[in-house]
Amino acid sequence: MIARVLIIAGSDSGGGAGIQADVRTVTMLGGHAMTAITAITAQNTLGVQAVHPVPTDMVVAQMESVLSDIGVDAVKIGMIGSAATAHAAADILSGLEKTPIIFDPVMVATSGSVLADADTIAAFERLMRIATVVTPNIPELEALGGDSIAKRFGCTVLAKGGHGESATLTDRLFDAGGVIKQWRSQRIDTPHTHGTGCTLASAMATGLAQGLGIVSAIDMARRYVRDSIKRAPGLGAGHGPMGVPRHA
Repeated sequence: MIARVLIIAGSDSGGGAGIQADVRTVTMLGGHAMTAITAITAQNTLGVQAVHPVPTDMVVAQMESVLSDIGVDAVKIGMIGSAATAHAAADILSGLEKTPIIFDPVMVATSGSVLADADTIAAFERLMRIATVVTPNIPELEALGGDSIAKRFGCTVLAKGGHGESATLTDRLFDAGGVIKQWRSQRIDTPHTHGTGCTLASAMATGLAQGLGIVSAIDMARRYVRDSIKRAPGLGAGHGPMGVPRHA
């Protein structure tokens, strides 16, 4: 059976990140993407001009609709929209004990626009407790409490190094027991990296849904993202969307 991936995230009108990037990634990697849209945004490569959160009961209805009929092999959580939606999603997902959950704690867009308020960030704690892997970038990890979150919330963390200043980037996978694996790669010199976090998390979720282990899923997802960056079409005047790997 095709791998079924439920994506809980916001919509990006510019098509570079969010639900649009998630569905594209899952589909290109051979999975079936289902969605629970948490927010509608007006955004382009220059920034986010407007955000309209979807009411929590509608997010819940979307989740329950697909879970009750189609089923799910993995879940990817991105922009959550509100604290109420974070708690409601945690209530539902806590019942999926054997389903891998990738939580990308989206706080700020690539352009610098804020996508989560303080109450929503505080509600992330419940999602971290049920996540298989949490995938913060450097600023997000710091805002969540640093490396201590692995022990505090019992989660495995993939700390992404893309926001570092060095030409060599380091991604670290660790849990309460310490570092599991590190990946080092050379920075790709381009401003067109909009949607990297969304794409990585969705690729990981697809890999886990298809039966890969965590490390293998990350290996695959990192290759997919780097290939996507290299194929960016150069759209827009700011941080443009990535391309699609030919091998996908």
